[in-house]
Amino acid sequence: MRKKIVTVLAVTMATFGFAQEILMISKAEIEQKSLEENVQIKLAKKETELAKAELLEARAAYLPDVNLSYTFTGTNNPLMAFGTKLNQERIAMEDFNPDFLNNPDNITGFATKLEVRQPIVNMDAVYRKKAGKVKSEVLEIKEERTKEHIQFELKKAYMMLQLAYKMMGTLENAKLTTLANKKVVDNYYQNGMIQKSDVLYLEVRLGEIENQIRYAQSNILNASDYLFFLLNEEPKGRVFKPEEELEYQGNLLSEEPVLNPNRKDLQAWEKSLEAYDLMIKSSKSEFLPRLNAFGSFELYDDTFAQFDANGYWAGIQLSWNLFNGLRSKSQQVKLKTEKLKTQTEIEQYTKQSSLELHKAYRQVLDADNKVALAKLTWEQSNEAYRIRKNRYDQGLEKSSELLTSETMMAQKELEYHQAIFEYNTALAYYQFLK
Repeated sequence: MRKKIVTVLAVTMATFGFAQEILMISKAEIEQKSLEENVQIKLAKKETELAKAELLEARAAYLPDVNLSYTFTGTNNPLMAFGTKLNQERIAMEDFNPDFLNNPDNITGFATKLEVRQPIVNMDAVYRKKAGKVKSEVLEIKEERTKEHIQFELKKAYMMLQLAYKMMGTLENAKLTTLANKKVVDNYYQNGMIQKSDVLYLEVRLGEIENQIRYAQSNILNASDYLFFLLNEEPKGRVFKPEEELEYQGNLLSEEPVLNPNRKDLQAWEKSLEAYDLMIKSSKSEFLPRLNAFGSFELYDDTFAQFDANGYWAGIQLSWNLFNGLRSKSQQVKLKTEKLKTQTEIEQYTKQSSLELHKAYRQVLDADNKVALAKLTWEQSNEAYRIRKNRYDQGLEKSSELLTSETMMAQKELEYHQAIFEYNTALAYYQFLK
C-alpha cells in the first residue's frame, strides 16, 4: 500500500512555485500494482472481448433460429383468396363456384406464425466457430504479452525516477561543496590573497549547478508523471519518490541467450496458424452435405385476435452446394496464401527476436563494463579532488584548478549513476525479451 507522506516537497524553481505532495512508492508495490487501469491493457482487453463477442455469432451453427410473426393481409387474387379462406377453415361448397373462384371478393386474413429452423449438421459453420475460438485465444495471449510489456515499462519508469532523485542528490552535494569552497575563496579575496577572477569562477560554477538542479527537478516531475500515466492516475499536485535508491544489481548473466519459444508473442504467432487451418477446412466444408430441420405452427382467422384455425409444417432438409461460382475455391486459395505469408512473417519475426535478444545481451555486458569504468573514473576523480583540495589549503594550487577538479568529480559521479541506470534498464529489457 502506498504511503502518503505529510511532508511537502518544496520545489524551488520559479516555474514550479507550488508545493508537491510526496508519495513514497517501492519496487514491490510497482510489481504488485494492478495493471487493469492501464490504457494499453484496456485496449488489448477490449480486442479480446470483441473477439469473444464475434464468437457468439458462431453459435448459430448449433442453436435454433426462432421467429414469431402476426400478419394482416387483404386480397382479391383468385389463388391467394382461395388459399386464405382455406387456411381459415371456412371453405364452403359455393366457394367452388367458378364465378367465385375467378372473381372473388376481397378476402382479409390474420395469421400468427411461429417458425423454427434448427441446424443439425453444417461442418463449415462448425469449423468457423473453432477458428473464432482460436482467434479469441490468440488475443488473450497478446493481452498477456501487453501486460508483460507494461510491467517492463513500469520498472523502467521507476528506475528513471530513481535516477532523477539520484542526480538531484548528487547536484545538491556538489552545490554544498562549491559553496564551502566559495566561502574559503571569498575569505582569501577579502584578505587580498587571490584575484577577483577566482571568485567569479566559483560564481559561474554555482550558476551552472543551479541550472542543472532546475533540470533535475523537471526530470523528477517528468518521471513521476510518466509513472502516473502508466498507472492511469492523475498526479493532482502529487509526486512519486522511490523508497529504494538506484543501485547496481550486479552481473546476473551467466550464459549465452536462447530465445524462449514459449514467449507470449511467439505463442500468439504460432497459434494464429491454427485459425487459418480451420478457416481452410470451413471453406472446403461448404461442399459437404448440410442437414437442417425446419418447422412452423400457424394460426389463422378473418377477425383480429381470433385463432379459430391452425396448422403446422415440419421437415428435414438434406442439401448440397454443388457449385457456387468458384467462390469457395477462391477463398481457399486466398486463405492458403495468407497462411504462407503468416508463416514467413513468423520466421522473420522469430529471427528478428533472436537477433534483438542477442543485441540486448551484448548491451547488458557493455553497460556492465561501462559501470565498472565509470566507478573507477569517479573514484579517481574523488582522489584527484582530495589531493588538489589539500594542496589548495596549503596554498599550492590555484582556485581555478580546484574548481576544475571539483567539476570533474561531480560530472563523473553523474556519469556513474547514469551508467547504473543504463545497465539496470538494459538488464530489465533483456529479461523482458527472454
